[in-house]
Amino acid sequence: MTATRTAAVAETAADIGAFLRDLRRPCWIIRHGDRVVATADETVAAGARILAAVAPLPPEQLGERGFRAVHGVRTAYAAGAMANGIASPALVSAMSRAGHLASYGAAGVSPGIVDAALSRLAADLGDRPFACNLIHSPSEPALERAIVDSCLRHAVRCVEASAFMSLTREVVRYRAAGLTTDRDGRVVARNRVIAKVSRVEVADLFLRPAPAHLLRELVERGELDPEQARLAERVPMADDITAEADSGGHTDRRPLTVLLPELIAARDRLARDIPSAAAVRIGAAGGIGTPAAVAAAFALGAAYVVTGSINQAAVEADQSETTKKLLATADFADCTMAPSSDMFELGVQVQVLRRGTMFAARAHRLYETYREYAGVDTLPEALRTELETTILRRPLDAVWQDCVTFFTDRDPAQLVGAAEDPKRRMALIFRWYLGLSSGWSIRGEADRAADYQIWCGPAMGAFNSWTAGTYLAAPNNRTVADIADQMITGAAYLTRIAQLRTAGVRVPADIARFVPRPSEER
Repeated sequence: MTATRTAAVAETAADIGAFLRDLRRPCWIIRHGDRVVATADETVAAGARILAAVAPLPPEQLGERGFRAVHGVRTAYAAGAMANGIASPALVSAMSRAGHLASYGAAGVSPGIVDAALSRLAADLGDRPFACNLIHSPSEPALERAIVDSCLRHAVRCVEASAFMSLTREVVRYRAAGLTTDRDGRVVARNRVIAKVSRVEVADLFLRPAPAHLLRELVERGELDPEQARLAERVPMADDITAEADSGGHTDRRPLTVLLPELIAARDRLARDIPSAAAVRIGAAGGIGTPAAVAAAFALGAAYVVTGSINQAAVEADQSETTKKLLATADFADCTMAPSSDMFELGVQVQVLRRGTMFAARAHRLYETYREYAGVDTLPEALRTELETTILRRPLDAVWQDCVTFFTDRDPAQLVGAAEDPKRRMALIFRWYLGLSSGWSIRGEADRAADYQIWCGPAMGAFNSWTAGTYLAAPNNRTVADIADQMITGAAYLTRIAQLRTAGVRVPADIARFVPRPSEER
């Protein structure tokens, strides 16, 4: 018997699974004679002994309705920013057109290219939703300013603020510049902020209104009018806060099952004193690479979910085919931590792919050298030779000249600091390697394959395990919108499975897993 819209009951695992896959219809588990069967027919269920039931659960119903309404999307599912433009305009556009939110990966991209990308997205998508990443850049504050300038210039209505350890003038400027009031005097935030955090104390900053001293500075500098500053005192800094668990790139490797409930509880505690904080939604990111992980995040109370590593292997991602094939072979344990380029001096680390590359070990060698020596002129000759021949593969003096050229256009203040501090100069030289290594991966430069820096979390390995033996195992079949649809659809299906289990139904193993299928087979 095949479970179709005309079939009354289903008793095989395959047929019951077909009923459950029809997410827009209810499904009852009933006793039918001496058998336990499933039905989607209300009249059959009405005349039988009902053992359990699941209501319709379209994927669009997962998560909080407010997220979908505010951002103008079909689902509470987003593709997070992947730096250096890996989350490309093509990826963002594909997600937006499919009804999902996505954030352009502006971190590490020169301001001119970011501006061009946002101009292209604004023209391509019109009123359709999309976001732009705004990464905290404590060593290069001019970059934050340039991104905010571009977002305001092109009327980008949402930024994904990541890696912030404290609020800065620029993120406050973006938020406050979009504040106005409606006819009833309620504050309307046209510029939305999604803050990605991994610590309660950072979440607290975004749950509160902007600090008065930053608002005052912006008004004094003529970058904000007094009325906007007053309105900013009435709303939280963020509309949404994403609990970033064990993810690729910048991460504190927090367990999602601990972090997400902690952030939800922190919001609810703060809302007792600051009622506006209650409206801030808490979402989940990090380690989300399968429909089961999506379902688990929603079960924990996530308002929305954000995926990252798995989208890096998508067709639309601006990543080389060589790297995408490497990512497709990753296991969930094939990740490690390495010093970051943008916060090198602070000892901040990022999670990267370990399989097939020596980047992490070489980056650690550079950081150890930075910690131990006062400048490149104090390096022992043997160590200097090792760095020049094995890691940098260029003379230190030549690397420094590249740094001078780079920062003259990007942020001349960096060169002023380096001229006064030999250790600062050494940091810029070592950041040359850390900064370029991701570009070698993106471009697929064969002679630098051992130095590829590939941001990646364990979700990538989980995704590969889930898709093994299916059409999504092949990198060229991994389109970002299809991945999103399979993930969110699978999450709805597995939620129904969990509901049956909670009701005491023993679900056959054959249907307890959601297997991705091409659209023509669904």
